[in-house]
Amino acid sequence: MAEKELRGIVRIGEVDVRGEKAIGIALLKIKGVGQSLAPIVVKLAGLDPKMKAGELTDEQAAKINQIIKDPIAAGIPDYFINRRKDPVTGEDKHYVTSELRFVLKNDIDLMRKIRCYRGIRHERGLPCRGQRTRGSFRKSGKALGVARKKPGKK
Repeated sequence: MAEKELRGIVRIGEVDVRGEKAIGIALLKIKGVGQSLAPIVVKLAGLDPKMKAGELTDEQAAKINQIIKDPIAAGIPDYFINRRKDPVTGEDKHYVTSELRFVLKNDIDLMRKIRCYRGIRHERGLPCRGQRTRGSFRKSGKALGVARKKPGKK
């Protein structure tokens, strides 16, 4: 029995994915596709989750791309997408890769511009979600702790 040829790199969702990884794991390399969405995409595409990404045909890769680009049209429930009720349009959208980075950057820039609490915390490099800062988030280059006396001086 002839073995299928395994491609080393497969292009899925604008990302190069390693061919020796299982398709369910390989999809996790795409920014915007997480552990909850990846198995659903594989199931909707009609693939075996343990199948290697290098074994995908071009049609299968195109089907996965289509599902990732528009998961709502593919029948995935709206609670699996990453942008429900967009503040500008009010639509449910799902962003991946560079689009996701762009949208997140714009959201942070808007928060900075309107000077909301989260925007100010982003500006200062501090946590936005209520964590304590006494011992953590001290990477700003300031002196840490208490300065000790130099040895030999009294």
